[in-house]
Amino acid sequence: MSGIDAALDVTRGERDRLRSVGPDDVEPASALTFARNVFVPLTTACRYTCTYCTYFDPPGEASLLSREDVRDVLETGADAGCTEALFTFGDTPDARYTAIHDQLDEWGYDSIHDYLHAMCELALEVGLLPHSNPGDLTREQMGDLADVNASMGVMLETTADVDAHSGSRKKTPEQRLATIRAAGEAGIPFTTGILVGIGEDWDDRAESLLAIRALHEEHSHVQEVIVQPVAENERWSGPTPTIETLRRTVAMARYALPEEVSVQVPPNLAPVREVIDCGVDDLGGVSPITDDHINPDYAWPGLRELESIADEAGVPLNERLPTHARYVDDGWLAPQIERAIDREDEASERYRTVLGWS
Repeated sequence: MSGIDAALDVTRGERDRLRSVGPDDVEPASALTFARNVFVPLTTACRYTCTYCTYFDPPGEASLLSREDVRDVLETGADAGCTEALFTFGDTPDARYTAIHDQLDEWGYDSIHDYLHAMCELALEVGLLPHSNPGDLTREQMGDLADVNASMGVMLETTADVDAHSGSRKKTPEQRLATIRAAGEAGIPFTTGILVGIGEDWDDRAESLLAIRALHEEHSHVQEVIVQPVAENERWSGPTPTIETLRRTVAMARYALPEEVSVQVPPNLAPVREVIDCGVDDLGGVSPITDDHINPDYAWPGLRELESIADEAGVPLNERLPTHARYVDDGWLAPQIERAIDREDEASERYRTVLGWS
């Protein structure tokens, strides 16, 4: 076994069994869910240079949203009826990003994570529940941010060492797995997922899903797993996974994961109608007002399109919060998040309506 196998007790036999799973081995979901969010691209600086990613900008070109800019985006989202503020940015900017670090220092913040914490508090003030995707974090960093986030996330992508992650600033599976484990130790509802088509093989896909399952079994914190095909863009011209590949991978995810963990396929990046019968039960966060800043070439579908997808599948479409309902019911939320849901104002009424409490 590899080091990852040993750490997560994933065996060759388990991988082989999961590899044999196909669409006929799973049942379609009985309902679909989605969240209404607003994207807040806090910074485009990233220490990694993955060859499929258009989000990061090189040093000297990376941006950092000011508090005023963040507030403007958040208020627009709240006015549009969103419940989730999705804070996106690359992993912790390294020393090359002197302008980003200087700006944070000028504004009085020791790090990008301190700034994120403050912007999450601003989101709660404006009337949105934060969901942050801040990349690799330590247990201490995760715990600090858990206080002001309804949920958090990071894509595992793959347990394989792929060329798309190579270079002097290499993203490793061990770092990602450690971050997912840190989220469990911090008790934060968490979203993760796999990226299909970046150089991994079927063994790697099976291992990745089993690794996520093992971490969930350890901490019960994984609320959803995204199965996302790599999308062609200006930095990635490799092949896009076929429908057959995506259908089989989604079915493997549904088969591998416990029933309570949702399987998500993003509707702007994948042909959802052609994989919906493979166990998809969530369409993720969809923004009515902002671009998908991670994949700007791929527009979000409107609510009517989501309703059409659900109607064609013969299932209801239900809105959810960034935190899946069971974590709200089971007391996983930090006190600040609980107060945001319980207080008497327009935003809280919106949260409770989505939860079915009013």
